[in-house]
Amino acid sequence: MTFEIRVICTPDDANRVSSALAAAFETGAARRYPTRDGKRTRLYVTADHRDSSTNPTHTESE
Repeated sequence: MTFEIRVICTPDDANRVSSALAAAFETGAARRYPTRDGKRTRLYVTADHRDSSTNPTHTESE
């Protein structure tokens, strides 16, 4: 099942947040847009759950 994740963060945190999401999910490239006030960044990431063979620390029962 594919889903969309939106995160609003400071521009300095955008790479760290993208990396953390990529570690937790199967993701595409993060799309970045400024917030309306221009002070933060909106990240949009298309993601899918990792299966248990690629992420052994998480099981389907969690």
